[in-house]
Amino acid sequence: MNRRFERTGPLTELASYPQWAQGMVDACEATRQSVIRHELWDLMREVRLGREGTRNFMVGIWPVIERFPAYMARNLLKTQYGRSPGDDMARRWLVRNIRVEQNHAEYWLNWAEGAGVAREEVLHGERPAGSQDLAEWCEDVSRNDTLAAGIIATNYAVEGATGEWSQLLYGSEDYARSLPAGRRAQTLRWLQLHAAYDDTHPWEALEIVCTLKGMAPAADEVDHLTECVKRSYIGMRILADRSMGAGRVYGTVNEAAA
Repeated sequence: MNRRFERTGPLTELASYPQWAQGMVDACEATRQSVIRHELWDLMREVRLGREGTRNFMVGIWPVIERFPAYMARNLLKTQYGRSPGDDMARRWLVRNIRVEQNHAEYWLNWAEGAGVAREEVLHGERPAGSQDLAEWCEDVSRNDTLAAGIIATNYAVEGATGEWSQLLYGSEDYARSLPAGRRAQTLRWLQLHAAYDDTHPWEALEIVCTLKGMAPAADEVDHLTECVKRSYIGMRILADRSMGAGRVYGTVNEAAA
């Protein structure tokens, strides 16, 4: 029987987690760096992205923003209270954080409007080609895969990398000054929240996944979770590329992960 995992060290230190989880994070690090070091964030921080790029960014990522509570709800449906400590932990955490997510779609629309992209354009405008790969991947893994896979792909990978690029943008005085002064705080609300609470959110998700899988899951299970994390990062990288123009592409999520 796989020995149960119970964290004893600090939440936000990788050494507090089983060796298999540390190996998974290390295996995904280069792909994660390709997201958080993407040129897009420098262009936005330095107010050099331009109108078309800003429009592509706001419109292209919207399906993920709008559907994120639904991804979490699909994972919640996989839990069964009392079945395992991991199920109980996931259930409590998902219920609490679905409520946290409820206003984020509106905050995104406020950000878009402050950045010069009309609400109707975000809601109904044509998406850049290939930009929906991440939304479709998150929907698939949340609907059809295991609870651990759904959480590691969305709440750990997507939210973790998002928290890091959000900090880069929110910390830029140049970017803040480029937004309308009278509504700057409202416009920056989405970035402010994600730059703050996402510091611990992905770590909490990792703890849940480790509690679900125990100290020594089968190698093929670890390989699958690693692939799920990488696919989420690749989907984010494709979105960033598409925001900068059709010429910068990595193909689809499936092609890039092959």
